[in-house]
Amino acid sequence: MDRLNVPPPGPMDLPMSLLEMGCSGRFELITHPVPGQSLPPHSTLPHGLPPTNLNLETEVEKQFLRDPAWLPIHDKDFAFQKFLKVTQRKVDVDSLLNCCPSPLHSGLSVVRDPTTGMLLDFTEVLLENTGLSAKNSLSLQRQPGPPSESLRGSNTNYPFLPGGMEELTLEQIKKKSELEEEIDFESALLKVAPGLKAGMDFTDKDAKIAKPEVNLMSLLSTVEGISGLQLEEKEKDKESEDAPKLPRTNSLEDLGIKDAASSSSPPEKGKEEKSKLKENTEENKKWAIPVNITSPCDDFHKRIPNPAFKWPFELDVFQKQAVLRLEAHDSVFVAAHTSAGKTVVAEYAIALSQKHMTRTIYTSPIKALSNQKFRDFKNTFGDVGLLTGDVQLSPESSCLIMTTEILRSMLYNGSEVIRDLEWVIFDEVHYINDAERGVVWEEVLIMLPDHVSIILLSATVPNALEFSEWIGRIKKRHIYVISTLKRPVPLEHYLYTGNSTKTQKEMFLLVDATGNFLTKGYYAAVDAKKERTSKHAQSFGTKNTSQNTTASQDRSVWLTLLHFLSQRQQTPVVAFTFSRTRCDENARSLDSMDLTTSIEKAEIHSFFQKSLTRLRGADRQLPQILLMRDLLKRGIAVHHSGILPILKEVIEMLFSRGLVKVLFATETFAMGVNMPARTVVFDSIRKHDGTGFRNLLPGEYIQMAGRAGRRGLDATGTVIILCKAGVHEMADLHVMMLGKPTLLQSQFRLTYTMILNLLRVEALRVTDMMRRSFSESHRDTQTHEKRISQLKQMLSAVPSVDTEGQLSDLLPYYHTVTELKKTTEAVQHAILESVNGLKALSVGRVIVVNNKQHLNALGVILQVSSASVNRTFTALIICEKGNEEGKGNDNAALPHLHNTSLFIPEGPCSHTVQKLKLQDISAITVKTLKVIPERIIDNYNKRQQPRFKLDPPGQAISTATQELLRLAEANPGGIATLDPVNDLQLKSVDVVEANMRLRVLQDSLRDFNCIHSPMFAEQFARIKERMSLQEELDQLLFLVSDQSLTLLPEYHQRIKVLQSLQYIDSGGAVQLKGRVACQISSHELLLTELLFENVLSPLAPEESAALLSCLVFTQNTQVEPHITNTLQEGIEQVKSVAQRIGELQRECGIPQTAEEFVGQFKFGLTEVVYCWARGMPFAEIAQLTDVQEGTVVRCIQRLDEVLKEVRQAARIVGDSVLGSKMEKASLAIRRDIVFTASLYTH
Repeated sequence: MDRLNVPPPGPMDLPMSLLEMGCSGRFELITHPVPGQSLPPHSTLPHGLPPTNLNLETEVEKQFLRDPAWLPIHDKDFAFQKFLKVTQRKVDVDSLLNCCPSPLHSGLSVVRDPTTGMLLDFTEVLLENTGLSAKNSLSLQRQPGPPSESLRGSNTNYPFLPGGMEELTLEQIKKKSELEEEIDFESALLKVAPGLKAGMDFTDKDAKIAKPEVNLMSLLSTVEGISGLQLEEKEKDKESEDAPKLPRTNSLEDLGIKDAASSSSPPEKGKEEKSKLKENTEENKKWAIPVNITSPCDDFHKRIPNPAFKWPFELDVFQKQAVLRLEAHDSVFVAAHTSAGKTVVAEYAIALSQKHMTRTIYTSPIKALSNQKFRDFKNTFGDVGLLTGDVQLSPESSCLIMTTEILRSMLYNGSEVIRDLEWVIFDEVHYINDAERGVVWEEVLIMLPDHVSIILLSATVPNALEFSEWIGRIKKRHIYVISTLKRPVPLEHYLYTGNSTKTQKEMFLLVDATGNFLTKGYYAAVDAKKERTSKHAQSFGTKNTSQNTTASQDRSVWLTLLHFLSQRQQTPVVAFTFSRTRCDENARSLDSMDLTTSIEKAEIHSFFQKSLTRLRGADRQLPQILLMRDLLKRGIAVHHSGILPILKEVIEMLFSRGLVKVLFATETFAMGVNMPARTVVFDSIRKHDGTGFRNLLPGEYIQMAGRAGRRGLDATGTVIILCKAGVHEMADLHVMMLGKPTLLQSQFRLTYTMILNLLRVEALRVTDMMRRSFSESHRDTQTHEKRISQLKQMLSAVPSVDTEGQLSDLLPYYHTVTELKKTTEAVQHAILESVNGLKALSVGRVIVVNNKQHLNALGVILQVSSASVNRTFTALIICEKGNEEGKGNDNAALPHLHNTSLFIPEGPCSHTVQKLKLQDISAITVKTLKVIPERIIDNYNKRQQPRFKLDPPGQAISTATQELLRLAEANPGGIATLDPVNDLQLKSVDVVEANMRLRVLQDSLRDFNCIHSPMFAEQFARIKERMSLQEELDQLLFLVSDQSLTLLPEYHQRIKVLQSLQYIDSGGAVQLKGRVACQISSHELLLTELLFENVLSPLAPEESAALLSCLVFTQNTQVEPHITNTLQEGIEQVKSVAQRIGELQRECGIPQTAEEFVGQFKFGLTEVVYCWARGMPFAEIAQLTDVQEGTVVRCIQRLDEVLKEVRQAARIVGDSVLGSKMEKASLAIRRDIVFTASLYTH
């Protein structure tokens, strides 16, 4: 039924209107007595009638002729074929009625004649695992999903089982654990109850008495191997009956037998040790195997007669080694210098997978790098596809190039591509140090299945072995580490101090091609710089010259340098500058410079024009493009993130052809673009890293300096550091040029997406992921497990402790003693770290000494070492005659801590001089003695020599000894000591509490009975041994368990956040909100909350795009955006939602403050995106903000990915209105210069 169109009410009309009720055709009449009030809506349906099915023509026309999103940037013919297929489709009603057949439960197998191989018969075999699908299994045996999901997978799919995380096999499940042994109905059910080891013995008692003798005889025969002791037939029978019952006796004879048995074990022990050695060699096998590349690889062509790929040049040794490893299907880590030729390894892997009909995935950290590699590999191999956030080219190819994030989502979503995958190549692995995205590499490495081999390519890193060892351990496979020793083109590093035509040759060699640091060059540069500073500045020294130079000074330095370099034919030059504005200024200031010939100018012009043909007319006139065209013609260019992507690509291509002579670039150029130059110039060696200014790290310097020197073109590469204000400190330069590059460090952190993705698969646990992360790689679980089993055996072998009668309080006594020991140590530590304590421990102080040799012996301090760590005290201590050397009884086993009575020698008193550690001093007394330390020590040392051995001790020693003895005899029960709290004035809470605890413990020791037992010493030694083993075991069990994971507390906090937001229920099952959040790669919580709170519903498509730009824009802007009221409200809502999430995280214990959480969403581009989505040309948009054009373009491109994610999420929730709104928003921003196809993909 058509809607009725009622004309608007005129002045004569009655105030009444028709209201359509629902869509059933009922109407109600509404009257308005109040004039002037507007009429109500004409329908109760908020969005009008439900949509009807459009006819096919209009649908096709709408989708294929009017929709720019569908029209591809590439490959128009293919699109047209697709279009024809859709337009010419036949109506087939029956196709609606089909249902997918249930999986076949059997298949056919061929029976052949074993000799001839002839077919004899077919037999039917039952198939296993027919019910497996992507929704319930991690196995590779599962059925493939629908073709539409084969590439990216689906977020309801299970991932394939990650390598190194083993599932239980059927055999393991069939093996019963000890607890579930089967009940044996046949043999001994009447004697032994199920679950018990031993039971009632109903045999004749007479036989039992004879048993011990028989067994002793049998043991004797095993020990001495006596065959002569012939046993009578009858006893032999008896023995055979009795022997198996041995373990069941619970009597004392059993113990006797055990001892006898242990004495018979020596011959077996040797065997055990041998087998142990074998085990050890297997256990300690390293996963990472360094490959020696110094020895030449001569038999390479013999070992690989027909390689999968041939190069026009002879391979280096490291490349040959890598190729040999790839042929053996091993994983490799190639850490090679820049321009050494790592790409060879990647190319060989791609060629191999084409030969094997498998697939290779090549991942790179930066989109620009992916595009370049796509072009290179496409030219080499042809069959190459590209997947980035916004482009998808021939995804069915055998080699796929993608960013790491996409590979991660493919792994989580169980993409079918993974089945055919043979290699994954990770380029620029040192990117794992990136704080923001490093975690993605680790996730991908952990999630890769077992059948995939890994190729890691990286710049030289110091800990390549450690990193490979980690990967090898989590993947349970060997990783071969191949690294180059030196650069193929050596570098020479210079300092440049010139700033005018007169001084243009002032270039001083600082590090030569062999890597020696030349101080001569450094001082020459300093002198050259000094000559030009005014007398006034010289008198103040060169230190306080400002680091900043004016623009005109900069200009003269650059003009001089470039003039000098182009004379010496040292171009192309890359000039690294660590600020984008500085790059632009430097390039603009060279307006008088022209470095190209007229032929080159023509070539540059035609290439530039040809590249810009794909831009709309107005976009070709953008100020940045006009400026760059002017610069490029003169051979100068600028490359940083603020440059438009299409311009960046033009510049890169011209640079690689050698037409750009000078390129001003920021650090990203060195990271993401493989474009060597002849010379690299550093404008400065300080950069701002987001928090403050610092010198370049050696790793960063090497990465950038490594761009100098093109293989096959230059003998050496030149690196020049400009000294504009003054020469940099020599130490700084030395560290930067010759320091170790940065270690690979784990940036692993938990993200909500990771947690939710793992929680939706029961078989994978987040703790497994955490345990396998590189940050936990120091945990050597294997050795721990081995030691645990050893300890368990040792514990079972320790004789049990007798705690009967008088010894009943032995265990509490042990605990009290150990606590006393710990507390005493803590108090002493506090004393010795305090000023007063060290004052008290000065020369002449009487102390009580307790160590292996002395028990409560008095001593006097003679010397205190000046070391602040491990301070030692030389002291004179009294002892028994004959026990000077400390061969006395070892008291360590029996700490008689309750015994405070001082040591008084039984015979004549002797003395010894010893160096004591802090822990040997058990008390500081209140007494001091007057001593002459030098004399005592000299005299004692003299009498240590053999010829003075028998001399009587000197006067000073004997006086001191007598004094100490007198003190001991006067206070036999113990001497007054300095109290840490009252005397030494230590008032910290810990010390006061520990001191009170000490008194309580010392008093309680007197009440124990076990001390008086005659067996005490022996039993105490046993319990001590037992407890120390038990403590070590507990410690190891803790280390092996998940409780010791560093990130575990944070994991629980994040789970708490997810539970309180209802993303998961209390049992950890993922709810609808959690499923939505899985779709979203960054800021998942905020976006999901916005979806569920309908923040985007009232907004128009372009407004919602503008609002979501806060998720992708990260810079600060100075310009206040002018925006509509609804948008302003939207921003407030986003901020309040973010504030709420931030506060919730804070409550759950996550350290980030709510302000920091809200602060990461920047709304500086809302106006720009809003205007762009409404169709404003790019030139006008660039005027609205101070953000550079390139950044704006990149933000809008990333925004398109966010909109896609929201569209997916809306589909899951079932909100079709929001879905179509996101689609409209996406269409509105996908236009013109922002979405021109990359030049590399053409």
